[in-house]
Amino acid sequence: MEILHRCVVGKLAALVVLLLVSAGVPAQASPERTKTVEFNVKPGGVVHTFSEGIREYECSFTYASQGGTNEQWLMSVGLSDDDRLFSCSVWRPQGKSYLFFTQFTAELKGTKIEYANAYSQTAAAGQSDVPLKPEEFTVKDSTVTHTSGKFNAQLSKLTAIGRTRHDEL
Repeated sequence: MEILHRCVVGKLAALVVLLLVSAGVPAQASPERTKTVEFNVKPGGVVHTFSEGIREYECSFTYASQGGTNEQWLMSVGLSDDDRLFSCSVWRPQGKSYLFFTQFTAELKGTKIEYANAYSQTAAAGQSDVPLKPEEFTVKDSTVTHTSGKFNAQLSKLTAIGRTRHDEL
């Protein structure tokens, strides 16, 4: 069973990479299928939400953070060619965030999440992605959220892929 789980996770991770690569190559990506937008993550302890979508699918990133000043982050959303998978990635392109997150939630509307991961540091300037410990966040049908009392306040990237409810006729 564990081998099957690793195989499925490995295939989903490869799909994440494929979707993110296509989202980062605007010359080849269809604007109707991928978007990457910049937004500011604002400290101050106030809850903020940033959303982006394609067609009827939407990714919303809700957070509260403390310390420092605004940081520029990116959100990429993508829809597979067969309309069956919707992906969302939120990250700080400079690598590690210096803000302390008191909470976070990513919601994929119109999908059921099949893969998600969160990271305390992103690959930048020769550094590698550093995933959060599994107990620091919780994945439900349509949300990825911090786990109260276990999340260590460090977030630099969050990725989720959901299966759409699209049915062929």
